[in-house]
Amino acid sequence: MANSSSITHFLLLPFSGTRQLQLLHFCLFLAIYLAALLGNGLIITTIAWDHHLHTPMYFFLLNLALLDLGAISTTVPKSMANSLWETRDISYAGCVAQVFFFFFMISAEFYLLTTMSYDRYIAICRPLHYETLLSHRFCVHLAATAWACGVVNAVLHTANTFSLPLCHGNAVHQFFCEIPQILKLSCSTSYLRELCLIVVTASFSTVCFMLIVVSYVQIFRAVLRIPSQQGRHKAFATCLPHLAVVSLFISTGFFAYLKPPSVSSPSLDLLVSVLYSVVPPAVNPLIYSLRNQELKAALTQLITGWFQKQ
Repeated sequence: MANSSSITHFLLLPFSGTRQLQLLHFCLFLAIYLAALLGNGLIITTIAWDHHLHTPMYFFLLNLALLDLGAISTTVPKSMANSLWETRDISYAGCVAQVFFFFFMISAEFYLLTTMSYDRYIAICRPLHYETLLSHRFCVHLAATAWACGVVNAVLHTANTFSLPLCHGNAVHQFFCEIPQILKLSCSTSYLRELCLIVVTASFSTVCFMLIVVSYVQIFRAVLRIPSQQGRHKAFATCLPHLAVVSLFISTGFFAYLKPPSVSSPSLDLLVSVLYSVVPPAVNPLIYSLRNQELKAALTQLITGWFQKQ
């Protein structure tokens, strides 16, 4: 038995005990990570390069791409390295940093997704007031608020989690340092403080999700009034994937942090964690951005201009 003051490192959950499956996990995560780097990197570069894309919608997409890169870079590279080198170790400081940055990124991303649903609501339901309601200054304030809320959430949860006495060993049953799994190592009823904090955060997140749903309900009502069938199809093809990814992100995140211990199992916990921590950063570039014709045209111009200079 070890207390938190004597723990110098944690042991993460390996995906498999056989070398072949470890290498398969490494290759799979490498492919996902490279896809996320490429997709989000292209979005960031294209939006920053093309001044025609300096609008509220693309400003929020730029912030989303930055958060996606940060979130997946916090967890996946360490898991890949552990599989490649056949180790489970992560230092105590590394685990603290992983919890802080991951919680910061996913919290800020959730608040940003709420802001983006408001942006789409204004663009579709009140297009004549779009520039007035979403001025440059207001957009910067909205994005800054999302990042600030993420920092505050991360500080509170990280400080509270690692202030608990840990006496049930140092084996974290997850491929990264996840708060619910670290709480299982606590031998004190003080962990109830963190559970209460998670419930409070989940309550705020529920309000944000309700705002997202209300925004999309208003969007769908406006879309149904579009006389052109092609216009309705285009609007639904854009909005429905957005809502699907947001729902996956929120539902799996809620399940990971709020599920009762009776329904917990290593395979289920692993699947849920992959769904909310690895999948969204990889598919968001495709769902939110690379299906956008204006962004694709700007990306084509950027790539063509780069090759012409070579």
